Amino acid sequence: MSDLLSIGAVSRRSGVATSALRYYEELGLISAERAPSGHRRFNRSVLRRIAFIAFAQRIGLTLDEIGAELSRLPPGRVPVGEDWGRLSRTWHTRIRERIAELQRLQEGLTECIGCGCLSLDQCALVNPDDCEAERGPGPTRWVRQRGPAPGETRG
Repeated sequence: MSDLLSIGAVSRRSGVATSALRYYEELGLISAERAPSGHRRFNRSVLRRIAFIAFAQRIGLTLDEIGAELSRLPPGRVPVGEDWGRLSRTWHTRIRERIAELQRLQEGLTECIGCGCLSLDQCALVNPDDCEAERGPGPTRWVRQRGPAPGETRG
């Protein structure tokens, strides 16, 4: 059995579209060799990197953050369980923050969405004279409550 897989085989095995695989390669998240025909051939170990990318996206990491995490893997060898574990241990805080954010969202859905505005009855109490509009577009109360996103600044 060959250790090299076509892009179609990687797509089928990982559940990730070939277009996304090409994009991940373009970003340097995964790498492929070129066959004499010019077709991409991926080492079988790329499936673990793709699983890592998919999981990291599910917990809210951006592709830039994922790239930074993947760059911490040892060069020149296939990562082992200990390597993957070292990366994922740093995510515990991020996961707890995400859980807290989802809980705030769930609570906010029962009264309003943080002034976008879905609750006209309550707006006279929570947002008199539409003062939230002066703070900017969208759910301004929600954005203030959760704090700035990584790399985001507030004026």
